[in-house]
Amino acid sequence: MFNMDSVKIQKIQLFRDHLAVFEREQGLHKITVHRLPAEGEPLNCLEAVRSVSFIDPVYSVDSTESEFSSSVLRFRYSSLKTPPSVYDYDMDSDTSVVKKIDTVLGGFDASNYVTERKWVTAADGTQIPMSIVYNKNLAKLDGSDPCLLYGYGSYEISVSPYFKASRLSLLDRGFIYVIAHVRGGGEMGRQWYENGKLLKNKNTFTDFIACAEALIELKYCSKEKLCVEGRSAGGLLMGAVLNMRPDLFKVVVAGVPFVDALTTMLDPTISLTTSEWEEWGDPMKEEYYFYMKSYSPVVNVSILPLFDPRVMYSEPAQFVAKLREMKTDNLLLFKCELGAGHFSKSGRKKRTVLLWRKIRQKSAIWGFRFESDGYGGSTGSTYLSGERRYF
Repeated sequence: MFNMDSVKIQKIQLFRDHLAVFEREQGLHKITVHRLPAEGEPLNCLEAVRSVSFIDPVYSVDSTESEFSSSVLRFRYSSLKTPPSVYDYDMDSDTSVVKKIDTVLGGFDASNYVTERKWVTAADGTQIPMSIVYNKNLAKLDGSDPCLLYGYGSYEISVSPYFKASRLSLLDRGFIYVIAHVRGGGEMGRQWYENGKLLKNKNTFTDFIACAEALIELKYCSKEKLCVEGRSAGGLLMGAVLNMRPDLFKVVVAGVPFVDALTTMLDPTISLTTSEWEEWGDPMKEEYYFYMKSYSPVVNVSILPLFDPRVMYSEPAQFVAKLREMKTDNLLLFKCELGAGHFSKSGRKKRTVLLWRKIRQKSAIWGFRFESDGYGGSTGSTYLSGERRYF
């Protein structure tokens, strides 16, 4: 991939008469189309630049197979409210035609949902984008709505705002769902990633906190109705932000959380440790040791597999034991999946069985979230009560 300050080129698709470039600009996917000169003529420059228009303010786009000799570019499209779709874009006439939209059962109507993009000012002045979706018939936007804020922010991985049918269960209970595109990810280019790793890793945490504070200030939710979630390195994010701002969140969900990064990175005999030094730093060097030690999480959450070479089950188990010794009236649930790895159970089982287990796992997490703080209730009637709880 070729990276510029404002544009990250992800893929190039060549046609006989056109060149299609899949990019990210300001964190959003973009497709630009250039006309190529006629056969036999020199290529002095790329002509007739066009950008494909999309229907949502935040979305996800990916390439798919197209005919080399055709003027039609086929691509896949999805957003937080638009199911996975296939479009044909005529590069000559600048028109798009939807060819297929995945069916969503249960009376789904995309017009019931609103997607938004908001920018948040981080502690150092950096602008952080957020992707937001909610059911316009249920969300009051007066600070009384429950909200789930998701974050990752590591390994230059971009968290794209794509459609997920299971998320409708939250939205149709009045939840507002938000993705914080914090530094350490790849949404805004290479420098966005560089500014969230090694000795700048804390930017990921402060970005996430800034997003949470902004959601409260903009009246998307309140502290007592804000739930946060992350997995793996996102689980480290969860532990770190709770350490920094334990007053800010009502419910925390973290899957296979990397909560004891310092100890793991000190042991080169553990699988993947030495390669991870490029992301977190080598704690056998003093500056990295004390920096990693300064953000070591104190909160562990949720579904932990026993056979995980990336995040040892002992990490959250140790934190749970410590939390249970020190906590007062907080509910803390530790669940260890005995037959799974970092990405859930093995693929040796049939796909339908794996899908059913995944649904059960997600249902358990969401059920705890609803029950622990009263998020549930009937559609359109959501509320919060009780003590702060961790999952």
